[in-house]
Amino acid sequence: MASTRDIRRRIKSVKNTRQITKAMELVAASKMKKAQSAALAGRPYADLMADMLAALAPRIDASLHPFLREREIKTRGILLITSDKGLCGPLNANLFKLVSEVQGPAKYVVIGRKGAQFLARTKRDVLADFGVHDRVPFGEVKAVGEFMIKLFLEGTIDTIEVVYPRFKNTLVQEPVRVPVLPLTDLRGYVETARGSGGVASTFNDTRSMLIEPSAEEVLDALLTFFVNRELYQFVLSTRASEHSARMVAMKTAKDNASKLLDELTLQYNKARQAAITQEILEIAAAQYATA
Repeated sequence: MASTRDIRRRIKSVKNTRQITKAMELVAASKMKKAQSAALAGRPYADLMADMLAALAPRIDASLHPFLREREIKTRGILLITSDKGLCGPLNANLFKLVSEVQGPAKYVVIGRKGAQFLARTKRDVLADFGVHDRVPFGEVKAVGEFMIKLFLEGTIDTIEVVYPRFKNTLVQEPVRVPVLPLTDLRGYVETARGSGGVASTFNDTRSMLIEPSAEEVLDALLTFFVNRELYQFVLSTRASEHSARMVAMKTAKDNASKLLDELTLQYNKARQAAITQEILEIAAAQYATA
């Protein structure tokens, strides 16, 4: 059995760990509420824009726009969005598993230090590493979108795909890989991205819509902004997922530390009781020997 001194040291260490994880849980909970509100507030806007594009697409010749035109896929372009910090459970590991399943030639752009470290460790072809502030300014995400769109138009990459954790609720963050460009099936993209099984009924009957100056000009103006806005929504979802996963992980760590502390306290009391009993026996034996 360990000595009481060793057990006391372990109890002190566990108490310090529990204090740290409790503080991290509170910080993550505070950030989580803001991140979740931002992610959920942006969804209706992103969905409405996707609905508009899906309604416009049938009214133009898709082969005239590079974003809508089918092309041979020689090199895939993948944007990996992860957290900058760890201690958020299996969130990043699940994303890395999706990246590991990618087949064929691919070039990567990454947001988040954890993703950059993984891609460097696995020696993948990384074209750029972007940092986005925790508040997720749209301008920073727009720079990422413009960079990837430029690569797509130049032919350096033939697709834009995003690997990120889709936020569902505080306990569930689903790792997904979403194709963004080319948008050969806008309606299918809307259904996949939203997961609702259909496009909003507001735009189902495109024949009754009056579009000015023309469907081609409106679509051309919206498409680039649409891609940037979708990437922005993905980053918001990643931040909400990160803080939610970290809060849950830190709460679990805090609860485990409390359980371990109870076990150590019981062990310490038993060791102390055994030591006291041993001392009483030695005193009684000494008195009997001198009697």
